[in-house]
Amino acid sequence: MIRLHDTLARKKRAFEPADPQRITMYVCGPTVYGRAHIGNARPAVVFDTLARHIRHTFGAGSLTYARNVTDVDDKIIASAAAEGVDPAVITARYEQFYLDDMRALGVADPDIAPHATAEIAPMIAMIAALIERGNAYAAEGHVLFNVPSDPDYGALSRRDREAMLAGARVEVAPYKRDPADLVVWKPSSEGVIGWESPWGRGRPGWHIECSAMIRAHLGETIDIHGGGLDLIFPHHENELAQSRCAHGGAPLARYWVHNGFVDMGAEKMSKSLGNVVTVDQLLAAGHHGETLRLALLSAHYRQPLAWTESLIAQSKATLDRWYRVLGDVEPNQSDIAPFVEALNDDLNTPKAIAVLNEFLTSAQGPLSEDYKFFQGGREDMLQSSLRAARMLGLVNLSRDEWFQGAGDNAEIDSRIAARAAAKASRDFATADRIRDELAGEGILLEDGPDGTIWRRG
Repeated sequence: MIRLHDTLARKKRAFEPADPQRITMYVCGPTVYGRAHIGNARPAVVFDTLARHIRHTFGAGSLTYARNVTDVDDKIIASAAAEGVDPAVITARYEQFYLDDMRALGVADPDIAPHATAEIAPMIAMIAALIERGNAYAAEGHVLFNVPSDPDYGALSRRDREAMLAGARVEVAPYKRDPADLVVWKPSSEGVIGWESPWGRGRPGWHIECSAMIRAHLGETIDIHGGGLDLIFPHHENELAQSRCAHGGAPLARYWVHNGFVDMGAEKMSKSLGNVVTVDQLLAAGHHGETLRLALLSAHYRQPLAWTESLIAQSKATLDRWYRVLGDVEPNQSDIAPFVEALNDDLNTPKAIAVLNEFLTSAQGPLSEDYKFFQGGREDMLQSSLRAARMLGLVNLSRDEWFQGAGDNAEIDSRIAARAAAKASRDFATADRIRDELAGEGILLEDGPDGTIWRRG
């Protein structure tokens, strides 16, 4: 049984979806005004892995996964004004960049990708419901959610009032009934993107977007709401309050799941701090998407992850080993029980990776009594190991594709064959010369019991 750490409950809970045949998960996606850094990629990879595991456990068609796109935002408006283009030009460009980068990391597109600009009607309807219930009010072209009207506000983040006011960086405005009140609709000036509403031309606040899109696409109460730790407050706290009040007290999510930060030193990675490395920069530097994915999964998703060159190198070395052993194997339909148990335990990917490493080590030597349950012997064990690796979104290429990359490799293969023939005839001088020539061209050879493999250095 899957167990997940629920931020609201502050403990691991057995995952019991409302309907196992229609499990619903919503994850806060990108605000599309710039390139995604590797910290932005962590929730995409984490929740893609969780989605894979849920589908593995409950069935391929069991999960409906939504990840939104915030395509109306002050930063988007500022970027568009700086370039002299419509905001849609900015958002289309950076959404495509985001999708390309996440796909390179093996992240599947979500089932549903609601865009804020296409969901204005549901947002207006939810705002109207909040006003009718006495939880929101209109003032000077704005509509504000009245925080004191919700006695359970703060349950997710568990902050006191002063901490919430500081953490939300609230705007002091004379039209607010309470300093903590949050904007759910704000006016748009002439020439700025906006929509007509009962409260005048304007645009939605950030928090109401997700509340309304969840209701429109998944229902009042979903199974899992995910995102980064930085979203717990104020974003998810406000989503939770708005939805709970609009829906007569019904909870927004049965489980709240949050991933930890990626840092490049003492501070979390942040565009505002300028200490970021983007996914496209890492890919352009020659790092494979699977290497970056394994690096992101190497620490437990709730823990901080230090992004270093040594982490990338270690992840590459691990994948090199996996591809040497599994690169020409076909997966079977058998699970490795300790591997699945690790993922069942709050998506413990470091433990799952350790289990897989242990199995591959065992598969390369005499099988101990611990592994006699593999009826097909070593081949069965390798096939199950590949199935496990692919549950993590890894080892999707052949061994040649991983080590050699794309391109016409016939000439290299021919020279390696000539070297093998020279060795067979004990002409070691020729064999060494061919190896040295290839090394000079950046082609590294690795001799093994199954022959010689090569990779580009």
